[in-house]
Amino acid sequence: MRAGVAGGVLGTMAVTAGAAPSSSGGQESTPNETTAQLPALDVNLPTATEQAADSLQRSAHQYELDDARDQAADKAADEAQEQKTEAAEARRAEQARQAEQARAERAAERTALSSDAETSAPDEAATGSVAEVLSFLRAQVGKAYVMGASGPNAYDCSSLTQAAFKQAGIDLPRVSQDQSTVGTQISVDQAQPGDLLFWGGVGSAHHVAVYVGNGNYIDAANPEKGVVEQPLSDYPPDSAARVL
Repeated sequence: MRAGVAGGVLGTMAVTAGAAPSSSGGQESTPNETTAQLPALDVNLPTATEQAADSLQRSAHQYELDDARDQAADKAADEAQEQKTEAAEARRAEQARQAEQARAERAAERTALSSDAETSAPDEAATGSVAEVLSFLRAQVGKAYVMGASGPNAYDCSSLTQAAFKQAGIDLPRVSQDQSTVGTQISVDQAQPGDLLFWGGVGSAHHVAVYVGNGNYIDAANPEKGVVEQPLSDYPPDSAARVL
């Protein structure tokens, strides 16, 4: 059947049935004719080629949409990773800056303490109660450190300072936490011979010593060192107090 039939419709076809069988009388029966009406075909229906082309076009369009979405997702992921990397670098830079600032402040503090010690009068020139405290402390250097001991043969950090200031008629509390709340709070770079030095906050100090000048302090350090004179730069204190 060819496309392009005039009017777009096929005409009626006559279909003739096969010869009927002979009758019992030997006469031939008249052939029967039947006429079948075939359905009209709309030649405007898309051909298989057109359907395939349309399907390919839709597939190509969908592929473009999917590709655009994938590219947008990749771009967003790249931007997020870049922002994360930049934030991490900024944090590292800030940490490095803070660490450098802290080092500079500690160096300045040590320099100030050394300068103060060099310009102050020698320890021997200290008079009255300060001289008595320093003299007592130097006499204890070399003795043992024992936690809870109160002398005279062994001390812990706060019992040593308590015993030293008792020579000057001052009764300090027994433990470093309480000693850190006594007297006038000063900055470490203002420390003078006879001032108390503390490690830890006011009211929560965990170690105490006495500044003896020349950038040094005396303390009952630990079981290994015992009572010793050592430089501030080895173990810088956090705060100081003046009670004399």
